[in-house]
Amino acid sequence: MTEARESWASTADGLLLSLRPWASPDHARIDLPGRSSAYGRDSDSLEAFARSFLLAAIRLRGEDGNDPHDLAGWYAEGLRAGTDPGSPHAWPRPDQLGQAKVEACSIALGLHFSRPWLWDRLADTDRERVVAWLSTVVGEEYPPINWVWFQIVVETFLKSVGGPWLLADIESGLAVHESLYRDHGWYADGPERAFDHYNGWALHVYPLLWASMDGSLCEPRLEAAWRDRLSAYLDTAVQLIGGNGSPLIQGRSLTYRFAAAAPLWMGAITGATDLPMGLLRRAASGMLGHFLDRGVPDERGLLNLGWYGEWPAIAQSYSGPGSPYWAVKGMLGLLLPPDHPVWVEPEQPLPVESGDFTLELPEPGWLVSGTQSDGIVRIANHGTDHSNPGDRRTDSPLYARLGYSTHTMPPLGQRAWSEAVENSIALVHPDLGPSHRNGFTTIGPGVSVASTHWVRTAEDTGPEHGSGRSGTVVDGPRIVMGSALRGNQEVRAVLIPPDASLDRSWSLEISGWPLSADEPPTEVIDGPSARVETKTGLASIIAGGIGFADAEIRRLDASSPVGEHTAIPLLRTNPVAGRIYAAVVTLVGSTTSQQPLPTVRLTGTTVVVEWGDGDPSSVDLAPPDRFN
Repeated sequence: MTEARESWASTADGLLLSLRPWASPDHARIDLPGRSSAYGRDSDSLEAFARSFLLAAIRLRGEDGNDPHDLAGWYAEGLRAGTDPGSPHAWPRPDQLGQAKVEACSIALGLHFSRPWLWDRLADTDRERVVAWLSTVVGEEYPPINWVWFQIVVETFLKSVGGPWLLADIESGLAVHESLYRDHGWYADGPERAFDHYNGWALHVYPLLWASMDGSLCEPRLEAAWRDRLSAYLDTAVQLIGGNGSPLIQGRSLTYRFAAAAPLWMGAITGATDLPMGLLRRAASGMLGHFLDRGVPDERGLLNLGWYGEWPAIAQSYSGPGSPYWAVKGMLGLLLPPDHPVWVEPEQPLPVESGDFTLELPEPGWLVSGTQSDGIVRIANHGTDHSNPGDRRTDSPLYARLGYSTHTMPPLGQRAWSEAVENSIALVHPDLGPSHRNGFTTIGPGVSVASTHWVRTAEDTGPEHGSGRSGTVVDGPRIVMGSALRGNQEVRAVLIPPDASLDRSWSLEISGWPLSADEPPTEVIDGPSARVETKTGLASIIAGGIGFADAEIRRLDASSPVGEHTAIPLLRTNPVAGRIYAAVVTLVGSTTSQQPLPTVRLTGTTVVVEWGDGDPSSVDLAPPDRFN
């Protein structure tokens, strides 16, 4: 066994064995410590069982049944008790609890992977009970998002063992999946502009795993299309990984952590990529190592609700103590034997380790910049908000901010859900704080039009699934905002249209990158320039380009999973209708790699940027005719 695969296998076994002290005597329940999900402890314990069972099955399949820890026997006991209606630890059925529909998929996929060593050795009565429990998914309604795959996978397994299934369920699910595809390898997880890691760890993973389950159900043209899409996506995905191994810190379910490695392993499993196997392993191992080096799993060997350490507020309302074990999808590479090229070929550097780069991703509406000197990958976001145009909820800090990176975490405290406190262009209301742009319209690469608004979020009592919060809306004027991105710098600009109605009590604010640490980041303010820096040398800087004279630092406490103290540099001014304002926003890993400030000037409604290397960029903020 190669050293790399041995390390992955050891980590996987450690995760599985660390769960056993928390299991019921019959192994059906794994009751982990921590905050319960909105669905209750019965759901949470099933979640921990099902997701860890998937990892156990991966280990059995990858080791061709070699089972020194009796994974097959241990989980077989849990399957017997969990699907026995007379057991005190019987699981809630998928037709009784929505979350059980999700976990049924992990159980079915695990049974498929481990079939010769587990399913085939169960007694007939045990198999009948498992089939009866799984078959309650047949004919059920599923939301039109990645969830359709949970039904497709379960019913395909049921078909393989002579259980009930409906071709109509599979066909309708496939139709939903196809409706989610956009282009260049990108899916949206639903009808909204929901671009996040579900694109990789769900919508690219399940189709090709399913295609290998039953070739009679998968049309060759579909499988070929899925392979092409995965290939296109991976070309982009490897560019969104930082030199520190971190995935882009954006979107919901971040507590799944290294699950973001799943599509990389699918490239190796299927061969549906031209990327070198050594690059795929470097990317996946970098993600795992990023968390292992930062205290994951915790001292109990558990994946807790958090990012590095435990921080339950990172979770959505559907997440409980068992939820983080969806990270096991990031270990799909252990399905592959030790002599597979992905384990034996020399590692190759990530794109950001090989040189600076910029690119445009039109589907999520991102401009991307990676810098080799500090390993940071950044995006400027003008296309993703987990909403549709015209939606007037708050900006979700997970989706609707102007910037995300591999080295910064958006604040996720209550204030960050109520106000656009960082990485934003906002009008600041004296009582309601910075405005929101959720529901904006994208009008070109790096340019969007927003109808600013404020939301009284105290009125929102609904579940938190990653979208912005609702409440009574206070409307503000429409503004046009744009970005030019180069290296570690972004020029953020905003046009206040001539017909905008501005209250004298409002100010205009452009805020920069948030830095969070256990100790308060240091600060320096010098006229229209502000800088905050952590002890590690990570620095966030904002400097006035056009129209700003004053800088400030916003500080938040207990708002981030990566540090108790958060600091955000910002510029503020009194806005005037008909004017353009601009700021230079920098995120840099060390002072030695900071670029010279660019020159920013106006030509009509066009912001012209002369970068420090002499190359120009421009951003046209003229609103389209329909907004005049």
